[in-house]
Amino acid sequence: MLIHTRRDGFVHRASSEITPPDVYHRRRELLKLTAGAAAGSVLAAWASREARAQVARAGKLAPLAGAKSAVAGAVTMEKVTDYKDATSYNNFYEFGTDKADPAKNAHTLKTSPWTVDVDGLVKKPAKLQLEDLLKLGAMEERIYRLRCVEGWSMVVPWVGYSMSKVIEKVEPLGNAKFVEFITLADPKTMPFVGSRVLDWPYVEGLRIDEAMHPLAMLAFGMYGEVLPNQNGAPVRLVVPWKYGFKSAKSLVRIRFTDREPKTAWNKAAANEYGFYSNVNPEVDHPRWSQATERRIGELARRPTLKFNGYAEQVSSLYQGMDLRVNY
Repeated sequence: MLIHTRRDGFVHRASSEITPPDVYHRRRELLKLTAGAAAGSVLAAWASREARAQVARAGKLAPLAGAKSAVAGAVTMEKVTDYKDATSYNNFYEFGTDKADPAKNAHTLKTSPWTVDVDGLVKKPAKLQLEDLLKLGAMEERIYRLRCVEGWSMVVPWVGYSMSKVIEKVEPLGNAKFVEFITLADPKTMPFVGSRVLDWPYVEGLRIDEAMHPLAMLAFGMYGEVLPNQNGAPVRLVVPWKYGFKSAKSLVRIRFTDREPKTAWNKAAANEYGFYSNVNPEVDHPRWSQATERRIGELARRPTLKFNGYAEQVSSLYQGMDLRVNY
């Protein structure tokens, strides 16, 4: 079975100076390829070109601003990852398994009109158009760390609001214990849907108290613009204390249930990808250590932080749980 592509030894080189947060929209010139360039530099430059090609085809992405968030832990002071790196080095298997594939292929995704069904064990099920979703909460900018199970990480300024806004609107019933997130699976616009990599559609899930946590957010934009297709347009989940694959992209249904959802990667390889998937440097992936990570744009590895650095905010959710068993 094909699972997450591992890229040990791959060096995703960026320019020597990373674009600072106050100039998100400044696009630096593409890296010039030299005769002696390493393979990683070649791929990085090629992927950035594809990301720009997508924007050129779709037209300039619309601005989407958010006020600075007051949620505890929602704004890290770490250096923000360069826009071109965050939009050209992605996991989005509906568009291919290589990191550069989503930027190359996701221009086919149609994001308008868009509807998200919110149903299951709720008092007020809703069929929400994207315009309805945008009105449910005040837009905030939250600068979150994103840590991939494969060992790389980014710092991204997302624009959106807490997932709790949607939960409060539909009023879950007392027996609702979990929230299931179901993503688009359209073989006409997503060329790798139907492949044997995963059981489609891509499904993720949270406990309802996890989904209600203020840090769990629905994101509609990043870097002050609407989401690029390859980053999960037009609406995605972002759960910063969990590995990136928990943050489901291109959501079309949110379902409340009394049973733990069968999630995509847990179904594919239960011994490698548990339901909780909290960032835990003390629990290795069966095939590699999780103790360190490589921030995109940097060469040196750094220690992985418990709960991705959000332990102060979220560790109480797992009080009394054995996080080696509930990985």
